[in-house]
Amino acid sequence: MKFETVIGLEVHTELKTASKIFCGCTTEFGGDQNTHVCPVCLGLPGVLPVLNEKVLEFAIRTGLALNCKISHYSKFDRKNYYYPDLPKNFQTSQYDLPICEGGYLDIEVGGETKRIGITRVHMEEDAGKLVHSGTISNSEYALVDYNRTGVPLLEIVSEPDIRTPEEAKAYLEKIKSILSYIDVSDCKMEEGSLRCDANISLRPVGQEQFGTKAEIKNVNSFKAVQRALEYEQERQEEVLSEGGRIIQETRTWDDSRGVTLSMRNKEQAQDYRYFPEPDLVPIVVDSEQIEAIRRSLPELPDARKARIMKEQGLSAYDAEVITATRPMADYFDALIAAGAEAKAAANWLMGEVSKLLNACSLDIRSCPVPPANLAEMIALIEKGTISGKIAKTVFEAMWNEGKTAPVIVKEQGLVQMSDEGELGNIVEAVIAANPQSVADFNAGKEKAVGFLVGQIMRQTKGRANPELVNRLLKEKLTGK
Repeated sequence: MKFETVIGLEVHTELKTASKIFCGCTTEFGGDQNTHVCPVCLGLPGVLPVLNEKVLEFAIRTGLALNCKISHYSKFDRKNYYYPDLPKNFQTSQYDLPICEGGYLDIEVGGETKRIGITRVHMEEDAGKLVHSGTISNSEYALVDYNRTGVPLLEIVSEPDIRTPEEAKAYLEKIKSILSYIDVSDCKMEEGSLRCDANISLRPVGQEQFGTKAEIKNVNSFKAVQRALEYEQERQEEVLSEGGRIIQETRTWDDSRGVTLSMRNKEQAQDYRYFPEPDLVPIVVDSEQIEAIRRSLPELPDARKARIMKEQGLSAYDAEVITATRPMADYFDALIAAGAEAKAAANWLMGEVSKLLNACSLDIRSCPVPPANLAEMIALIEKGTISGKIAKTVFEAMWNEGKTAPVIVKEQGLVQMSDEGELGNIVEAVIAANPQSVADFNAGKEKAVGFLVGQIMRQTKGRANPELVNRLLKEKLTGK
C-alpha cells in the first residue's frame, strides 16, 4: 500500500521587543538564571498583566505579511497545563479569537511553486526553560530558568498542506525570511528565537481522512526539521505497512542518533481547558490602525525578487539568493545605485563577499567593505585596470586594511598588463622555453595551452590580461 504524507507546522517566534509581553522585564537573551523576572511574569498572587502595545503591532505586521485577515476583535485565553517551566500553571495565549487568520505563503520546491495555507497567527507568552543534566531522554534531573517566561511569542500555524520534508524546510526558510524582512524577530534558532513543532501523519493514497499524527518537538534547525520528518515518515510507514497503529503522541528529536523518541501522549484542545483571560481586556483594532501598519511594511522577499529579475535581468536563482535576507538585498541595491553592473555585483556578493563573511562569522551588515567601495573595484575590472583574479587579492586587502581599490592597486602595483607588444614578447619567451608543451599542443592536447598561460601569468605576477594572453598565445602557436 502506498501512503501520502501530511505535514503541518507550528512555528514559534520570539518578538524583538525590549520588554516582555505583560510586564517590564527585559527580553535580552542570556543573563544569570532567574534574574530577568518579576512578580508578574512569575505569576505571583495579586498581580495584573498589561499587554505590551508593540507586541500587538508586530502581530498585525506579521499577519499582513502572511496575507492574513486581521481580526478587529480578539482576546486572550488561559491555556491550562502543568509543567515545571510554567510558573502560573497556565499559559496566556489566544484560542478561539486570534489576532490573525486565513493567510498563505508560496514556496518553491523543485522548480514548482506551491501555496501553503496559514490557519492562524496568535500572540502568547513564552514558558521558562528546563536545563537538563543530559539529554531529555536520559537526564537524572532538570533545573528551571524563568528568564524566558513572559517573552512575547507569535505562533504561526500552517494548514496541513505540506506533503514532503523538503517542502517543510522550504516553508520554514520562507517564514524566517519574511519575519526578518519585516523586522519583528531576530530569528536566531540557536537562541530559541525561532522554534518549530512539526505534526506529521500518513494516510493511504486517495484517502481524504487524515491519519493519526505525531508531534515532533525540540528541533533546533531547518535541516534537523527535514531529517526528523524524514525519519518519522519512514517510521510511520513501517508501522502501518506491518498492520500496526500510530498513536497520537509528542515525540522528541535526538539529533545525534537521528531518531525521534516518544515523550508523552499528545493532548487534545479540550485537555487544556481554555477559558477567556479575566485579567486582560479584549483587543479592539480599527481599520485605520491596520492600514497604517500595512503602509509601513517593506518590500517583501517575493516582490523584491521579482523586481530585481525584471529591472536587473538576474536569473531566478541569483535573485533568490540575493533577496534571501533583507540586509543582503539592501547591499545589492546599494551596489547597483553606486554604478555596479548587476550580474557582476551578484557574483561578488554570492562569491567572495559571502566567503569572507562566513569565514569571519559576520552578518553582511558588519561587512567592512562598503557597497560604494566594492562597486568602485568592480568598475576597475570592467575597465580592464585589474583582472578578475587580481581583484580577489584587492578585495581581501580592502577587507583587511579598509582602503579603497584604487589605493591598493597603486600601492601594490597591480595594474593589469594590457600592452600587446610587451605581452607578445613574454608569450614568445614562454613558448621558446617550453618546447614540449608546444609539441603537445601541435599533437592536439589543448591542456598544453593552460600550462603555457600559467607560465605567462607567473612571469607577470598575475597582472597579464588573461583574454589578451590567450589570444596572443594561440596566434603565435597556430601562426594565424
